[in-house]
Amino acid sequence: MSDHSAPPIARVHAAMQAMTDKALQTPDDVVAIAIVDSAGNLLAYTQTGALRLFSRRHAIRKAYTAAVMATDTGTNGQKLKEQGRSISEMGDLQLTGMQGGLVIKKDGVLLGGIGVGGYNGGHLDEALAKIGLDVLMH
Repeated sequence: MSDHSAPPIARVHAAMQAMTDKALQTPDDVVAIAIVDSAGNLLAYTQTGALRLFSRRHAIRKAYTAAVMATDTGTNGQKLKEQGRSISEMGDLQLTGMQGGLVIKKDGVLLGGIGVGGYNGGHLDEALAKIGLDVLMH
């Protein structure tokens, strides 16, 4: 038996498809999308075109951070900043405080995280991640 949870794989695929379809509506904006389980293990990854290595890695880091911190990355990063702290103090080089990672929870159970990277602004990354989250929750 596993010590972590994950969203059903069929829902993961549906969420990835919904986010990819939305991202492809603006083909000049290339993004990376990642979904991880509650332990931060990668379940799905895609990108909509050629993308810098940083953006590809950052999508995965955002998903990972949302899952292991059990909170959205933008919220967590802002909270730490208000406390005068840095994400680097957490001791995990995979963590990020950048907006664009959303936690996946259902009925109070942590299932994982979604991360998007590549848009010019974390609020756009988060908006695309919310589309996937909506699919996962229904």
